[in-house]
Formats: sequence, C-alpha cells, structure tokens
Amino acid sequence: MFFASAAVFFLSGISWRGLAQPSAKMQQPNADGESIVALSPYVDTHAHFDAKILSDPSGEIDAALREMGHENAAKLIFMPGPFLPDDPNRFDHDAFLAALKKHADKLAFQGGGGSLNPMIQESVRSGDAGPEIQRKFKARAEQILGDGAVGFGELSSEHVSFLPGQAYETAPPDHPLFLLLADIAAEHGVPIDLHMDVVPQAMPLPLDLKSPPNPSNIRENLAAFERLLNHNPRAKIVWAHAGSDNVGNRTSDLCRRLLQAHPNLYMEIKIDPLDLGKNPPIANGEIKPEWLKLFQDFPDRFVIGTDQHYNSGRPMTGPQRWKMAVLLLNQLPGDLRRKIGAENALRIFSIPKNQ
Repeated sequence: MFFASAAVFFLSGISWRGLAQPSAKMQQPNADGESIVALSPYVDTHAHFDAKILSDPSGEIDAALREMGHENAAKLIFMPGPFLPDDPNRFDHDAFLAALKKHADKLAFQGGGGSLNPMIQESVRSGDAGPEIQRKFKARAEQILGDGAVGFGELSSEHVSFLPGQAYETAPPDHPLFLLLADIAAEHGVPIDLHMDVVPQAMPLPLDLKSPPNPSNIRENLAAFERLLNHNPRAKIVWAHAGSDNVGNRTSDLCRRLLQAHPNLYMEIKIDPLDLGKNPPIANGEIKPEWLKLFQDFPDRFVIGTDQHYNSGRPMTGPQRWKMAVLLLNQLPGDLRRKIGAENALRIFSIPKNQ
C-alpha cells in the first residue's frame, strides 16, 4: 500500500527553483485515490515522452509538469527511447528540445536514442564501423552535446522484447561505436545511459518471452560490457533499470560484483508496479534486505531512473512507476535518500546546482 508523506527535506546548499513545501494539493490523493509524496526532492534521470510528440510535444510536457507536483520531483531528465533505424516512429531530442527548454529549471534531456542508437544498430547489421561511420557518429554526438544534453541516452546493447509490438535489439557493448562514445562522453564529462539485459553466459530465451521477435537463445554479453567499462575509466556508464529485470540475471550479487570492479559504473533504479520482473528490490511494499545493503554499501552509485512515460492523451491513473520509486526512497535513511534521490544525479549528470 502506498503511504502519504508529510514533509520535504531541502538539500543543503542547493536552490531548487520553483520547489516549495508540499501544498495542500500535493497532499491530496491523486486521481486513483492514492497519495504519496517524496520526503526529499528528487531527480528522475530516466523519463520518456511517447512517440506522439512528433506532432506537438507541449501536451506531454504539460502532463509531466503537472505530475511533478504530485511526486515532489525537482527535475526530470527526458530522453528518446533506443530506436532501430527502420522504426517509423523514431525521433531524437530535437523533437522536444525547443518546448523543453522553456522549462529548463525543471526539465533536462539526453539525446541519441533516435540517432546514435540507430547508427550503432545499422553498423552491427552492415559490419561497417570504419572511419567515415565513426566521423559521422562523432559529429552527431557532439551536436547533441552542443544542443545542451546532459548525457547520451537511451542507448541499447541488449533489449529483449517483452511487450506486444516491441522490437528486439542487440549490439555488442564493446562495439567500436560504443567505445568511441565512451571516449566522447569522458572528454565532455557526461554519462552514457545504457539499456542492457545482462547475460553472463549464453542461455535459452526465458519461457515468458516470445520468439520471434526475440531469438530462441540469447548470447553472452557480460564480458563485453566489462570491456566497455574498462575501455575509458573516465567514462560514466549509467546502467538503466536496476530492479526491473526481464531476463533474470541482474541480481543484487551481480550488481555488487560489478560495482566493486568498476568505479565508473552507476545504476538507475526502476520498479514497474505492473511487472516487478525477476529480481525486484521491493517485496510486499518493503525494500529487500540484500538490496538495501547494496544501496548502503554503494551510496554514491545509484540514482532514480523510473522509465516513466508521459502522455497528454492518457490520464496518469492507477499504479505509476514514479510512485514505486518514491515508495523505495521514503524507506531509505535520510542521508542515503538524499544521495540516491538527488545528490548523485546532480554530480553524475553535471546539473547546475542553481537549477
């Protein structure tokens, strides 16, 4: 059961423009009758607009701003999903850039899901990762940063299809373009937001996933992921969706081993109330002890990344991913809650403290 929160803790030394103590409206139940407000203002580092923004993003942005009042979210970082080259709904940050910049105090963005990710996927298909491809890839990456992106995302190395109509994507995490992007990210001090369903060793497709579009057997990718992490230790790799495991291998023990071995690895926490997945950090509304210990042992390496989708044409009623993130945050000790909720995100994504 979700619960109501009665206080907000302001981060020491940080001015959150436009954020105030929870109003009466914020304390009232949402449209679905449930009320929950984060005890500390937090940054959601992984949010999405639906593809309909290709026509006009203003409605989705208005929906996000309204919902922030319920969440006590201080900032949302939006990004395009990881598209394939032939997806007719493909878009990148350009589609919402102008509208989003009107609310730069509350909204930031990453880019590349609709351009860099298709370039990687096409390079895998063609086998061409030569100098000309790398030149075009680097030029696009630098253009994204020039537009004001705080990182590259959402990129995909292994993305199983788990919803009807969803595509399967695969690319080696140590592909030359991923390694090039790591160098670019390190040079500019921004992170790469990476979706990777981890496969420590080749395995049959889990029975609850369908083939096609997924392959009947999934190839190992963990060793290549570690090669990416080792390639440039200054490159910040933010591994999306900790706590939302579609394949069954992303345990707290595996996360612990990788965090110990790779100081440049960070993780976004996502919990989907409609599909908790195979290794969720919450059971019966409470944080599992092994996940709490992981957060406590690596307090500087986790951020909130809900994977929440905002759509102006669909009321945000019923269970929402942001509510599960707040449910988890509100159970953490105060110092840890503030680190995971906002302080880490400000540092990793280099968000100015006056915003």
